[in-house]
Amino acid sequence: MWQVCLYICSPSIFSPPIDNFDVFKEGKAQNFFESQEAVIALCTYFQELLKNIKDLDEKQLQEELFKLLQVSLWGNKCDLSFSAGEDSSQKSSPLQSLENMIPYILVNDMEKLWSLLVNAKKRNTEKSNVRVDIILDNAGFELVSDLVLADFLLSSKLADEVHFHGKSIPWYVSDTTKHDFNWTIKQLQSANHMWMSRCGINWEGNLKKGVWVYRDHMFWTLPHDFSSMAEVAPDLYADLQKSNLLLFKGDLNYRKLTGDRKWEYTVPFHQALNKFHPAPLCSLRTLKSDTQAGLKPGQGEQIQASEPEWMVNGKYGVVQFDASL
Repeated sequence: MWQVCLYICSPSIFSPPIDNFDVFKEGKAQNFFESQEAVIALCTYFQELLKNIKDLDEKQLQEELFKLLQVSLWGNKCDLSFSAGEDSSQKSSPLQSLENMIPYILVNDMEKLWSLLVNAKKRNTEKSNVRVDIILDNAGFELVSDLVLADFLLSSKLADEVHFHGKSIPWYVSDTTKHDFNWTIKQLQSANHMWMSRCGINWEGNLKKGVWVYRDHMFWTLPHDFSSMAEVAPDLYADLQKSNLLLFKGDLNYRKLTGDRKWEYTVPFHQALNKFHPAPLCSLRTLKSDTQAGLKPGQGEQIQASEPEWMVNGKYGVVQFDASL
């Protein structure tokens, strides 16, 4: 274990010739290509939505936000670390089954996200942009779903800028690095499909205009839970404090948010965060490990009685919000 730690923490991994080497690269690319049908369906849906987005009333905008939040949530199933390297691609349109998946969202705080974004926009002045940060998880289809969500936030005027946070080194099999982020956008740009290509071109434009910003930081791959961020990485914590909303993707980020402890199911999410409150935050996570807080009394026990593997099989998810201090 110490040998692994010494390797990961060694400055040599940032030096030639291995600074650009990613042992997980092939698997991540395969996940993307095997998810083409789902990527096409999502890009097509989104580009059609953009044609009329200015005509949507507030209720319709809310419905579209909720759809894309759910696509991003269930996109978290596409995880090579969870599937032990086996096929984890998204084969079909992710939009077709959303209604059927609602009962599997154990904590659903989408209404709170909507209220926060709408109120932030109302308070906004020309000198203070509404900023949303997405702490990324997996490359492949999940990343595409996150990019669509980010584009919707800008196109709907719910946000003025989106900051993405990825890993500074290849990590946890399919976690997103800067190379994965740029590679995905380039693949979409050059795709032989009109709406995929349009998405890629628009997203490259967002980066050039500075309304999308990609960042990485070594803290995301250090063995600390997030409650120690203010002490261990005060620069990162200070940056996150500038955000109006932090979206944490995936199971590992949830484990680090909650200290990877086996909480009683009913312990409030706010308490499990252990004073990590740089800004209002929300976890979009499919359950793949046995830590979960913030459930209703009896909720976890009821599922446990019929599904002993419910916390680790990726079948259930949460959209779990904390409003900060």
